Amino acid sequence: MKKKLIIKIGTSTLTMGTNRISFAVIESLARQIVELKNEYEIVIVSSGAIATARQFVEIKGLNKKVESKQAMAAIGQTKLMEIYDNVFSSFGLNIAQILMTYRDFENPTAKENTKNTILKLWEANYIPIVNENDTVAVEEIVLGDNDKLSAFVAVITEANLLVLVSDIDGVFDRNPHLNADAHLITEVKDISSVLSCIEEKHSTLGTGGMASKVHAADICIKHDVEMWIVNGQRPNYIVNALNNNIPFTKFKKQ
Repeated sequence: MKKKLIIKIGTSTLTMGTNRISFAVIESLARQIVELKNEYEIVIVSSGAIATARQFVEIKGLNKKVESKQAMAAIGQTKLMEIYDNVFSSFGLNIAQILMTYRDFENPTAKENTKNTILKLWEANYIPIVNENDTVAVEEIVLGDNDKLSAFVAVITEANLLVLVSDIDGVFDRNPHLNADAHLITEVKDISSVLSCIEEKHSTLGTGGMASKVHAADICIKHDVEMWIVNGQRPNYIVNALNNNIPFTKFKKQ
């Protein structure tokens, strides 16, 4: 039986710090999935709808009003999926879209239906790509960048591992952007032990900082799901992390 792997990729990684979605990043993800798909059933939790829309249209007040961001997400989501479909299909990978809100996780019927849909997609050799339905829900637009959403997806699928792909190697004892002598914490078993280490770095693109990642880890640990934070700027970051060839942070139950 294949293991279950949830990969969450955020806006800052998808754009490589620019204001446009990087095809190279999605190509790298596709190549790694080709290498992993014989051993793992995979779900991708992908942000980036609003960043994608910025490449095509600008709506007045985008940076000030949530409803403008919702409109941008509605425009960008179809474009984002088109990019995924074009790139992944060139690697022989099939994708399917799942849009969710947090109400779906609070409703037992909706939660079960979502799990069954994902299982059927895996059975049909399709990779589910999950995003928050930003036109009707705003939590991840305002704060989170799908970190918590990916944790919930990992819980309902009873995943073996959730990998949060970030622009940093993991949790450091101090913010490495502000402190050159900061040290990476490679394994965390007690969430409370790293809360004092979190200092956020301002980002104009993604909304998910280290606090939201640690919150996601807390959800995972409480449901026996291991979670890693891996740097998406490193080559073959998922494959290399699975082979322990790069530094990253693991969150594991005690």
